[in-house]
Amino acid sequence: MGTDELSFAAEGLNVWTDTTRFTVTREKLTAYAQATNDPIERHQAGDIANPVFAVVPVFQSLMEPALEVVPLPLLGKVVHGEQDFRFHRPIRPGDVLAARGAMLGYAGSPKGTRANVYLECRDEANGELVNEQFVTFFVRGFDAGERVGELAPAHAFEHSVREQPPVTKLTQHIDTDQTYRYSEAADDPMPIHLDDGVARDAGLPGIIAHGLCTMAFTAWAALVELADSDAERLQRLAVRFAKPVLPGQDITTQFWRAANNQGVTSYVYETTVGDTVVIKDGLAEIRD
Repeated sequence: MGTDELSFAAEGLNVWTDTTRFTVTREKLTAYAQATNDPIERHQAGDIANPVFAVVPVFQSLMEPALEVVPLPLLGKVVHGEQDFRFHRPIRPGDVLAARGAMLGYAGSPKGTRANVYLECRDEANGELVNEQFVTFFVRGFDAGERVGELAPAHAFEHSVREQPPVTKLTQHIDTDQTYRYSEAADDPMPIHLDDGVARDAGLPGIIAHGLCTMAFTAWAALVELADSDAERLQRLAVRFAKPVLPGQDITTQFWRAANNQGVTSYVYETTVGDTVVIKDGLAEIRD
C-alpha cells in the first residue's frame, strides 16, 4: 500500500488511553538528575524532580494515542517535534501518579503532518492535576490533506527579540555517555540514542542525544539562572526541537525577558551548538 492510499483516522481523536500508574521514588529522581547533569541540590537529593522528569510517568501513554489515528505504515516517519509542559505542582518522592493521553487534532502540510497529543498526570490519591503536556508529533513527508481538531498551543516568539541582549546565557556539556545514562534513568530505550548503526541507518550522523534530555538541561539552566534553582516557581516549559544534539557537544542557551503578567515572568529562549539552533521557540514561565 502506498502512502497515497493512507489516511488519518479522525474518529480516533479524543479517545483516551487506559490509565497507567507510576510510583515515584527518591532513587529515581536522583538518577534522573544525575543523568541530566542537573546540579540543583534538591534534585540531586531526590527531594523534588527536575521538571522534565514529568515525561517519565507518562512515557507509556506518549505514543499510544497515535495508534488510534496514524496509519501503522507511517509510524516510522513520526518524530517528536515539540514539547509543552504545564506544571501545577512539582513531582516528589512517594507520589503515585496516574497518567493518560489522547490525540486531539492534526494538520497536514506539503512537508508532513503535525499531530497533537495531550497528556495529563494526576495524583492517584486525590485526583489532583500534577501536570499537563502537549506533545506535537510530526509525520515526515505525509500530508493528511486537512486540519482536524485541536493543535497544541503556540509558543513561537518574535525574532525581533534578538535585537535586545539576552538577560542570561549558559553553556553546558553533553557527555559522551549521556545517552546511555539518560536512557536508563528515563526508561527510554529508543535505539537511535544507543546504537550507532541504527542511528546511521535512520539517516543520522550517529547516536544522538534524547530531545527530552536536552530539554532537561535547558530546564535546570532556566531554574539556576532565572528562578533561584526553585522548581516550584516554574509554571510552563515549552520548546520546538530543531536539530539533533550529539554526545560530546556543548550547548548554549540564551534567555530573553518577554513579558510579566500577574506575577509571572515569561522568558523566551533558544539553544545552539555553535551557530546551529538545536532548540527553538523556547518558553519558560516563572512565578516571581
